[in-house]
Amino acid sequence: MQIWVDADACPLAVKEILYRAAERAEIPMTLVANKPLGAPRSPWIRSLQVARGFDVADNEIARRLSAGDLVITADIPLAADVVARGGHAINPRGELYTAENIRERLAARDFMEKLRETGVQTGGPAPLANTDRKRFADQLDRFLARQGRG
Repeated sequence: MQIWVDADACPLAVKEILYRAAERAEIPMTLVANKPLGAPRSPWIRSLQVARGFDVADNEIARRLSAGDLVITADIPLAADVVARGGHAINPRGELYTAENIRERLAARDFMEKLRETGVQTGGPAPLANTDRKRFADQLDRFLARQGRG
């Protein structure tokens, strides 16, 4: 198992939780972004810089993903691709995307995109709160325990 992080928009607090988890569980983790990232020195953690462009990091993660890998992303189309390929996806707020809930999330995302295209101001996501960080850490711990890596 490998952890892939869609790191361009991943909050620092979530990355720090992931750094500790990768070290503790000795799981390889790769942060994928279109800009240089300052990751801690570790045999378990590396960063991969990709070219700038729409969905370049997402496409690289999807290309390298193996069944059973975990992807951390807020990008719902990437999460849907991960689930379809036999991987697992958790967003930075701690929601585990599954075959049972991903279609609903895609439909809601598409609906909001249509609203924005018509000029409706939908606002962006709220800043990550302490409760979100805790929910993410708890979900990650539960996931790793189910994989026998916790």
